Amino acid sequence: MNHRDFPILVCLASVLCGAGCSSKSDPQAEAPPPLKVERVEDRNVFEVERPERFQLTTAVEHIAVPELRVTGTVNPDILRAQPVISLAMGRVVEIDAKLGDTVKKGQVLLKVQSSDISGAFSDYQKAVADEQLASTQLERAKLLYDKGAISQNDLQIAQNAEDKAKVDVANSAEKLRVLGSPVLTRPSGIVEIRAPISGVITDQQVTNAAGVAGLSSPNPFTISDLTYVWVLCDVYENDLGNVRVGEKADVRLNAYPDKVFTGTINNVGPVLDPNIRTVKVRIEMRNPGLMRPGMFVTATFHGKQKQKRAAVPATAILHLHDRDWVYVPLQKNQFRRTEVVGGDTLPGNMQEIISGIEPGQQIVANALEFQNSAEQ
Repeated sequence: MNHRDFPILVCLASVLCGAGCSSKSDPQAEAPPPLKVERVEDRNVFEVERPERFQLTTAVEHIAVPELRVTGTVNPDILRAQPVISLAMGRVVEIDAKLGDTVKKGQVLLKVQSSDISGAFSDYQKAVADEQLASTQLERAKLLYDKGAISQNDLQIAQNAEDKAKVDVANSAEKLRVLGSPVLTRPSGIVEIRAPISGVITDQQVTNAAGVAGLSSPNPFTISDLTYVWVLCDVYENDLGNVRVGEKADVRLNAYPDKVFTGTINNVGPVLDPNIRTVKVRIEMRNPGLMRPGMFVTATFHGKQKQKRAAVPATAILHLHDRDWVYVPLQKNQFRRTEVVGGDTLPGNMQEIISGIEPGQQIVANALEFQNSAEQ
């Protein structure tokens, strides 16, 4: 190597060393920039001039009883419903009642032409003839026994035959009555089906010229005594703690919303509907005459534990964006718009507040007037 080239090598080594040293990372240089926090103005805080223009009011204490409102339907009391049956088989020749009619006990509902009556009447006539013969033979046996012509055993046989003949007559006559032919002298092939109880026909499964197959066929009618009815309601499982058997419930018909009726909870269903997570609650009540099966109702259950809530004038509540708001004074000339949950309307143009403010807290008395001034 020539000694003249040595300085060049030294310079080249210095350059390479500088490049290698500069390739190391600087942690501070690669760190992200610090976060900059910006203060956002609270849109629910309003600052107004001359706050003394807006009158303040104080939320008063209101003792409320928790209530649970559910929907339901009116249903017949199945314990007071009775099917109309026909033991005689045949063809319907006349229908004297229809679905929805009010009927009395013993009223003729329909007539059935049945061949069962003729067969039963034939059996009855044979039984009567056998009974007459047995009775005549018994009288003759008694006369012969008194004269010593027959033994006591023969007399007892005649007596037994006469007793059996009477039983056959009674059985055949009862069969005619069950089939619907109380007339034993000249029964007709037409059977009259009568109402077993008084009430309203709530189900009809028969038409003209239809066949009736006795107990194996659907019941022609179902009669319900609507003096008492059941109101069946759906209660969510989270609300079951407010429903107890034996307690009273208020019932309002959708058709008559201004009328309030009272019933008694007599059953809370043991099975939960897995689809809608509800339990059937049954309310038994006397029908005031307006309730019809299938009507929609609103039932109100009252809890036992009383709760302390706030009550404010109705003008102090602002309805905005499907929510309820009140204006609470802060320091100096600032007011905060606070969301509340309204409850029932109280006497004296007062409104119950379920949550949002507490009794004793001051708010603006006229929320709408304040809102209009704040927007300006």
